[in-house]
Amino acid sequence: QILGKVMEFCKHYCEEPMNEIEKPLKSSNMHEVVQEWYANYVEVEQETLFELILAANYMDIKPLLDLTCATVASMIKGKTPE
Repeated sequence: QILGKVMEFCKHYCEEPMNEIEKPLKSSNMHEVVQEWYANYVEVEQETLFELILAANYMDIKPLLDLTCATVASMIKGKTPE
């Protein structure tokens, strides 16, 4: 299942490369950070998101790693330590 999601990302990335993700994130809304397809791609359960991070890191797919890590950062953005 995760490998399928990774393949889906790679195929789409070849057709429409993802915009560079600005750091620090300008918004906690991923639709304002990357193109719509990529923002929709990372709208998954947290467990799936973390598995995608592990897969992207293991397979050294930098754009996918950037996207998934930025998504986690956007989930944290604006929250207090509590």
